[in-house]
Amino acid sequence: MPDDLLQRAREGDREAFAALVEPHRRELQLHCYRMLGSLQDAEDALQETLLSAWIGLSGFEGRSSVRTWLYRIATNRCLNVLRSSSRRPLPTAPLPVPAPEPYRSGEVLWLQPYPDVLLDGIPDQLPGPEARYESREAISLAFVTAVQLLPPNQRAVLLLRDVLGYRASETAELLGLTEAAVNSALARARSTMDAADRSTGVGGAEERELTDRFVEAFTAQDVDALVALMTSDAWVRMPPLPFEYHGTEAAHRFFTALAAHRRLIAAMVPVGANGQPAWGEYIRDPVTGGLHLIGVVVISIAGDRINEIVHFDTTVASYFGLPRTLDG
Repeated sequence: MPDDLLQRAREGDREAFAALVEPHRRELQLHCYRMLGSLQDAEDALQETLLSAWIGLSGFEGRSSVRTWLYRIATNRCLNVLRSSSRRPLPTAPLPVPAPEPYRSGEVLWLQPYPDVLLDGIPDQLPGPEARYESREAISLAFVTAVQLLPPNQRAVLLLRDVLGYRASETAELLGLTEAAVNSALARARSTMDAADRSTGVGGAEERELTDRFVEAFTAQDVDALVALMTSDAWVRMPPLPFEYHGTEAAHRFFTALAAHRRLIAAMVPVGANGQPAWGEYIRDPVTGGLHLIGVVVISIAGDRINEIVHFDTTVASYFGLPRTLDG
């Protein structure tokens, strides 16, 4: 059947082409997301990949699988984006409340969360046998953030080799590099990634208890209770705002300053993001009584504590099916 679809697609049958590439759409989007850190950029890159594949189908010689051919196109599209200066976000306004001095400026301002619902269509056999990372770790915010700090070629090599499980020779062919260059880039990328914190949570009932306590403290603006749930080296981040807070003392100062100027969170709607606990945050309008979305918060868990709280603005809401308003 795939050969028949390929032949029909080469003859200009758009429906055959759609059927040929559809089984790979979700995994290609996820690959683009890992490369770019932004779901919006990933979707754009995916559309460009499929258009390029349609236009260039006559040049596909069948020496590799359709899947591998699509990965070649997608990876190179993402590399083109990374080498362009146009993907970085425009400057954003500061927080509307006084905030303490951040630990450092944010390094990955374009980061966006990835809805768990988009992971459902990815084949179970992924990743390949030579992959170094388990699927859950390779989608976590911490992993994706660390990947964004790698140079473009190292990023591509790491994802193709250690996440997707392509062999060094296959990766070299996909990227138009020598095998020696691939191995060198991979060694440097692994060194950087090994130094990054990519802890995962305990799961199960313990994790549910921890997230329940987080929601309770977060909605009540109980700063002491919130900080008590965090590891001593926890991070608080707010992309695309360009600052980050590190450690419980800095987090306490930040949340204390914020609590004095914002209304209570009236509802937190659970969603899945990057295989991690996440919620849409809603405040109550004092006039209408309705609930208004103010952002999406995602937490990372290390052992039995929270080691990262990331707040995203409302631009990502549509990806999670979160309405801008809810009835009170």
